[in-house]
Amino acid sequence: MFVLEEAGLETIRISRKGADRLRSGHPWIFRSDVLETADAEPGAVVNVVDSGRKFVGQAHYSASSQIALRMLDSTNAPFDIAARIAAAQQFREKVVTDSTAYRLVHAEADFLPALIIDRYANAFTVQTLDQGMDRALPEIVTALNNLFPVDAIVARNDASVRSLENLPRETRVLAGEIAGPVSIHMNGFRMEADLLRGQKTGVFLDQRENYLAAARWASGSALDCFTSTGGFALHLARTCGHVEAVDSSAAALETAKHNADVNGVSNIAFREADVFELLSSYASARRAFDTIVLDPPAFAKSRKQIDGALRGYKDINLRAFRLLQPGGILVTCSCSHHVSEAMLLEVAAEASLDARRTVRVLERRTQAQDHPILLTVPETLYLKCLILQVT
Repeated sequence: MFVLEEAGLETIRISRKGADRLRSGHPWIFRSDVLETADAEPGAVVNVVDSGRKFVGQAHYSASSQIALRMLDSTNAPFDIAARIAAAQQFREKVVTDSTAYRLVHAEADFLPALIIDRYANAFTVQTLDQGMDRALPEIVTALNNLFPVDAIVARNDASVRSLENLPRETRVLAGEIAGPVSIHMNGFRMEADLLRGQKTGVFLDQRENYLAAARWASGSALDCFTSTGGFALHLARTCGHVEAVDSSAAALETAKHNADVNGVSNIAFREADVFELLSSYASARRAFDTIVLDPPAFAKSRKQIDGALRGYKDINLRAFRLLQPGGILVTCSCSHHVSEAMLLEVAAEASLDARRTVRVLERRTQAQDHPILLTVPETLYLKCLILQVT
């Protein structure tokens, strides 16, 4: 149905290829598919028309990124950020249990493109990853203050993708006050999240459900690699006799130790080390474990890095397979968007053959449900988690 453009907005015309992309369910229009930009300002809400000047919707316009347009709506209704944040919260109330920390807004998957909001009790972190959402930041802050009890709102705009938008990389307090780490509850544990300096936006919220799944299968002696603030280690400690948690970051390990202490968990030994080197030394020493978790940082941050990333994933999984006892459990993860689940499965299979281990797939998992996935937007799916058993 033809819908009139909203008056007062600049109009941008796109190619047939761009319009076909929208019809396929993907909300991005690349700069190569923009035919006319009129006088649109960076970050403005604009009308979008196809090559025949038929209205197709409204979008945020970026003057610098290769993603020139991120669609907001297919109608001419005013873009209401507060209403969409409220709808996102209603969804979280259905899928989040036993946690005061969760992802409130997952960008395109919540129809708020380039906007990430994480909630830590009554403190919020906001990431505005394009010019449109950055321009809308005051409106976002107002919406949060009106919808929730707010102690603090922090802009965690230190992501490298902002450089593609000619936006500064920064971390600052937008509202309220934050004196130190924020205390949260997750899966029965009390944890601390450093919203100003912590990895991600404070805690790895996307693994929340995978922590529980790993603990269901884990037993005996466990090795948690890339432990960060100790999420997997804490959960493994419930079902394993002893857990060794390893990370190369001394600051992350300090937080992990604190999290263990405040929960009265005493069967975790924390170790600062390079995981690749440590796994090699353990193989030489003929160490063995009943459970191993591999949750490394993203090895591939662009398509050009895929081959190197796959070699890295194979190497680390091969080393883990060689350390597992018969019947042992390997939880192996990838948060590299460009590495698909099929790629990770193939890498794990190749590593198992090289290690001469037969492997059973127990679970194929992804990010927690508060990080929803749009079927036609593959970028909304990034975390892969395999739970494997070796013989």
